[in-house]
Amino acid sequence: MEFKSINPHNSKEIATYKEHSEKEVHDILEKSRVAFETWREVPVKERCKLLVNAGGVLRNNVEKYAKTMSLEMGKPISEARAEINKCAWVCDFYAENAERFLADEIIETDALESFVSHDPIGTVLAIMPWNFPYWQVFRFAAPTLAAGNTGLLKHASNVFGCATHIEEIFLEAGFPDGVFQNLFIHHDKTEKIISNDIIKAVTLTGSERAGKSVGELAGKYLKKSVLELGGNNAFIVLEDADMEQAVKTGITARMMNSGQSCIAAKRFILVGDAYDKFLPPFIEGVKSIKKGDPIDDTTGIGPLARKDLADQLHEQLMKSVKKGAKIEVGGKQDGAFHEPTVLTGVKPGMPAFDEETFGPVAAIIRAKDVDEAFELAANSQFGLGVSLFTSDIENARRHISRVPDGAFFINELVKSDPRLPFGGTGKSGYGRELSREGIHEFVNKKTVYIKK
Repeated sequence: MEFKSINPHNSKEIATYKEHSEKEVHDILEKSRVAFETWREVPVKERCKLLVNAGGVLRNNVEKYAKTMSLEMGKPISEARAEINKCAWVCDFYAENAERFLADEIIETDALESFVSHDPIGTVLAIMPWNFPYWQVFRFAAPTLAAGNTGLLKHASNVFGCATHIEEIFLEAGFPDGVFQNLFIHHDKTEKIISNDIIKAVTLTGSERAGKSVGELAGKYLKKSVLELGGNNAFIVLEDADMEQAVKTGITARMMNSGQSCIAAKRFILVGDAYDKFLPPFIEGVKSIKKGDPIDDTTGIGPLARKDLADQLHEQLMKSVKKGAKIEVGGKQDGAFHEPTVLTGVKPGMPAFDEETFGPVAAIIRAKDVDEAFELAANSQFGLGVSLFTSDIENARRHISRVPDGAFFINELVKSDPRLPFGGTGKSGYGRELSREGIHEFVNKKTVYIKK
C-alpha cells in the first residue's frame, strides 16, 4: 500500500510513502527492543544532553520543518515556525528537569531505607494526529526518551514527511539508532502492533473514536495507555471582563491552526451585557483574518487539512442552522477551505454546541448569569479546558471547583505548556502529558524497602 501526501491548498501531490512490510515492521520492533537494553543504561544526564542537541537541530532547521508542515496539512507558516520552536522548548525543559523528576522519592517508614524508583518500561507506541504534527510527537517523545524508554511513532498518513523529519532529528542529535523510529502502516495493523510483547505502553492523541479503539486494545492486551482526545472548550466572558483582551484572545483561541485544535475555544458563553460588548468586535476581528496560501507569511488562516474534514464541519454548521442558529459571518466552503464563521443563537441540542467542531466555527451562546454560564460550560461530554474572562480574580478562583475539565484558565486561552500537566476528563481522555506527571506516565514506580 502507498500513502500519498496531498497539499490541501492546491490538491497537488507532494510525496508518496510506501507502507512498511510485515518483515520491516518485525525488524523495527526488534530494533527497538535491542536499543532499549542499552539505552536504559545510559545515565539520565547523557540522555538529557542529547535532548539539548535535538532542540538545537530543531532551531537550526525551523524553515525546513515548518514548510513541510504547511505543505502537508495547511498550517499557516508563521504558526508552523512557532510550533517547531515550541518543540525545541519541550526538549530543553526535560533536559533541564528530567534528572530531578526521575530521582528516587524517599519515603520515611520503619525500614532502614525506603523509596520509590522510576525505571523505564521499554518500547512505547505513539499514535499521533496531523493537526500539530511535530508538537504532539515531541511532547510525548521528550519525556519518554529522557526516562530511558524507546519510542515508535505511527503518525497520521498525511504528514509522513513530518514524521520522516522527526526521526532524522533524533538521529542527527545523536540518539542511538533504534531509540526512535517511524512505523508507516495503515491503522488496521494497529492491533497487531499493540499485541506484540515488545510494546509496553501506548499513547494516542486523536479522535474519540480512535481513543475508544486504542483504549479497548490496550485493555485487551494489558498495556498502559494515555489518551488525549477531542474537546469542546467553553470560553466564558463575564460582564466585568476586559473586552478588548477577551476579543483578541478569543479570536486566537478559536481560529489558530484554522480551528483544528482539541483545546480551541469552541463555545463562547457570553454573560448578560457581555454579549453586546463582545460580539460586534469579535465579528469584525474574524472578518479581518487574511485567508490564503499557508506558505505566505501574511496568511492568517489556510485550508483544513483535508476536504473531507471541511465537508464534515460544514455539515455540522448547516445542521445547526436548521435547528435555529444564525450565521453572522462566513459559512461558505470551497474544497478544503472553510471560511471563518461566527454562529449565534447556539443552544444545547445543536451540533455546534454538543459536538466538537474541528475548524474555524465559533459558536456564540448567551447566558443570563454566571450560574447559567457554568451550567452551559459543564453541559458537555468532553472535559479538556475552560477559559474564564473577568476582572475579579478572587471571584474567578471560587469557580475553579465548578469546572470538571482538566484545565481552568483565567483571562487566557487554554494552551499546553511543558511546565504544566496537560490532559482531560470524560470523552477528552485520560492520563497526563508534560510536566512531572508526563514523564511519570511511562515509568515503573518501583517500591524499594530495605531492612537492616
